[in-house]
Amino acid sequence: MRHWVFATAIVLAGVFAVGSQADAQNAPAPAAITQRLDSPQVRVYVATLQPHTPSISRAGHATHRVLIYMDDGEMTRKDDAGTTTIKFKRGDVRWRPSSGPYTAENISDHPIRLLEIDLKGAPAGPLPVTKLDPVTVDPKHYKVDFENEFVRVLRVQFGPGDKGATHEHILNRVVFYLNDQPNAKADDVRMAGAATHAEANESSQTAFRIAVELK
Repeated sequence: MRHWVFATAIVLAGVFAVGSQADAQNAPAPAAITQRLDSPQVRVYVATLQPHTPSISRAGHATHRVLIYMDDGEMTRKDDAGTTTIKFKRGDVRWRPSSGPYTAENISDHPIRLLEIDLKGAPAGPLPVTKLDPVTVDPKHYKVDFENEFVRVLRVQFGPGDKGATHEHILNRVVFYLNDQPNAKADDVRMAGAATHAEANESSQTAFRIAVELK
């Protein structure tokens, strides 16, 4: 199922500009970029956007991306089609296809962070199949947030003391941790590969994470 969800995104440093040179001398940088992961399939980075500081992407963005919003907030995106306003909560996930020039602005009263998963290429080809797909064998803990020909995004939730069924991952994936949990802290980002295992939550609080499978 194709989900062309239009969401605000920020590209790598060097393509941003503030409205005028005079304003830019006194204004904070519109976005700070911190790289988190780099692999043959993806580049993963955090863009921190300052409030009320327009960011102009003159060249647009040449690649497709998955965006995970790390903070509550509100943004606008202006391009040739008009201006779109997007409200979001921490943990919201959006698909953003490649695009032409645009201007994005954080209209919240606080900085906001976006985890951007920048896809480097097209899917490798026909996907392998497994009878131990986590969504099939353990739907209590693994649910599909959205899927297209490039990625499948899973929401993973384990209650206190929950144990999951044995399942198999056949795709590389980027995992984002939404809260502190055993062996991970909130906002950790990790790359994981193919594996067959069963997961459990040995803590006293619910564990929430997002897994972006790369096709």
